[in-house]
Amino acid sequence: MPRSDRLFELIQILRAAPGSRTAHDLAEELEVSARTIYRDIAALQAMRVPVEGAAGLGYLLRRGYDLPPLNFDQEETEALRVGLAMLARTGDSTLQRAAKRVCDKIDSLHGPADWLFVAPWGAPVDNPDLGCVSIARLRQAIREEETLRITYQSEAGDRTERCVRPIVVIYHLNCTILAAWCELRGDFRHFRTDRIYACDPTGRFFTGESAVLRSLWQQREAVAADAPTTPA
Repeated sequence: MPRSDRLFELIQILRAAPGSRTAHDLAEELEVSARTIYRDIAALQAMRVPVEGAAGLGYLLRRGYDLPPLNFDQEETEALRVGLAMLARTGDSTLQRAAKRVCDKIDSLHGPADWLFVAPWGAPVDNPDLGCVSIARLRQAIREEETLRITYQSEAGDRTERCVRPIVVIYHLNCTILAAWCELRGDFRHFRTDRIYACDPTGRFFTGESAVLRSLWQQREAVAADAPTTPA
C-alpha cells in the first residue's frame, strides 16, 4: 500500500476508534511493522493532524477533526453496506479487510445499521496457511500483467504445473475463479482459486496484451452463453 494511502487509512481507523489504539494493533490492521506506524504517526503530527498519544500508551484522534463527508443518500449508503457485506462470501480476505475499513468509515459518518445482514456462507477464505493462494496476489498479477507459474489440482485430484497469464477474477457464490491464458494448453482456462496450491512469479510480463486477451475471452464467453443447450 502506498504511504499516502496508508496515512489516509490510519486517519480513518483512528476516527472510527472508540478509544486509543496501540501501535501494535494499528500495525496488525494495516499489515506493517510497529516502527512504520511510529513514523506514520510522526508524519501526521508534522502535518498538524491532531493525533494524540505516545509509544506504549496508544494513539487517538482528537474529536472535531474531519474529512469531507461521503455524499451518498440513504439508499446508496444501504446498497454500499450490503455490497460490502457480501464481500465476506467471496473468500478474498484482503478485500474483506478493505470492506471492513470502508464500513467503519460509513458508520463513523452515518452510524451503524445493525438491521442489515448478509449470510456469511460462500466461497472458502483464501488462507495461505492452509495451502491456498492469496486472491490478492492474483489480482496484483492481473494489474501488473505478470505471468505466473501455478500448481493446479483438478477435481479428480491430479496436479499440474502451468504458466498462465491471468486476466480476470470471477466471484461466484461458492468459489472464486481465475480466468487466464494457459501457455500449456495454448488456450483460455478457468482455475478455481481454492485449487491453486502454488503461485510463483516467472519474471515474465505480458505488458500491453491483457486488454486484447480479455476481449477475446469475453467473446468466447458470449458465444458459450448463447450456445443452445441439449434437452435432457
